[in-house]
Amino acid sequence: MIPSLSRRTFGFAFSAAAIGSTSLLIGQDDKPAAPPTPPAGPVEAPFERDYTAPSFKPQWKKQQVNRLLAQDFVIFAHSDLEMVTKLLEREPGLLNAAVDWGGGDWETALGGASHMGRKDIVEFLISKGARIDLFTATMLGQLEAVKAFLTLQPSLVDAKGPHGFSLHFHAQVGGDDAKSTLDYLQTIKEVELKPIPFLKKKEPTEPKS
Repeated sequence: MIPSLSRRTFGFAFSAAAIGSTSLLIGQDDKPAAPPTPPAGPVEAPFERDYTAPSFKPQWKKQQVNRLLAQDFVIFAHSDLEMVTKLLEREPGLLNAAVDWGGGDWETALGGASHMGRKDIVEFLISKGARIDLFTATMLGQLEAVKAFLTLQPSLVDAKGPHGFSLHFHAQVGGDDAKSTLDYLQTIKEVELKPIPFLKKKEPTEPKS
């Protein structure tokens, strides 16, 4: 049989338990808060309409292209023609898919290949119907097309492509094929041309004996 506790004993036990609990809580409060866990993927900015919604109501008859697949396609387009070909065969809807890398930094596979100077990937994508733009035309050295755009709107000389890369930058990565285009851009607006680290340096050709 369990002996009964006196009021004095019970009061002492209760007070000790309360003090212990309070100390535990204080100890927990004193611990530094754990750093927030970074998001595993892209986070869409919060948004609520503060204007009247459009009268047109879209009907989503088909599924959208998967975001992760589009992301991979754009990344591969910077350097891997084999994977670009493979994924485009799997999902033709990737051809003009654009990825927002954050803050409205939109990029397509063609845009990625263009600022990397990957003419093989660019030409493949264009052959499949990719939407060529001013930046791609600049990298390819399409001088007349570039002149036509800048004649239409001279301020386009300051236009920025994916990641903020300029027309001058695209002409630089275009190499010899875009030299005349780069020279033309410099007559419109001369800028300091900085070295581009990822461009492959051509080995000097040894004279034949």
